[in-house]
Amino acid sequence: MAAILMLASAVVVFGLGALHLTYTFFGPKLTPRDPALQARMNEVSPVISKQTTIWSCWVGFNASHSIAALLFGVVYGYLAIAHTNLLFTSPFLLGVGLVTVGAFFALSVSFWFRTPSICIAISLACYVASVIASLV
Repeated sequence: MAAILMLASAVVVFGLGALHLTYTFFGPKLTPRDPALQARMNEVSPVISKQTTIWSCWVGFNASHSIAALLFGVVYGYLAIAHTNLLFTSPFLLGVGLVTVGAFFALSVSFWFRTPSICIAISLACYVASVIASLV
């Protein structure tokens, strides 16, 4: 049961990451509703460097965020399936996973919107339940 719950947690985060990466590069889902804002973001550089634009940073941040979710899903899904004992006997791996999903949840509640928050809450609940199930 513990492995199945961990796999469910990983699949949810992986799915969100895949969807987010798709939205980053295809379609209008992550573009501003105001086309003038996107045009302005393409013209303005951040203070840290004139070698990029705010729009390029926006795309890069969204892509790297997606890759982090995909990485979590792949690693923890793989560990749940192929190395169950290693995963559930490693306080380090369990702690890193909990901090990661917990951080995604905190960010979603603070900065995103309801749908990802609900999905990540489900992932977090599955994660915690998997750890509890591995202890009994």
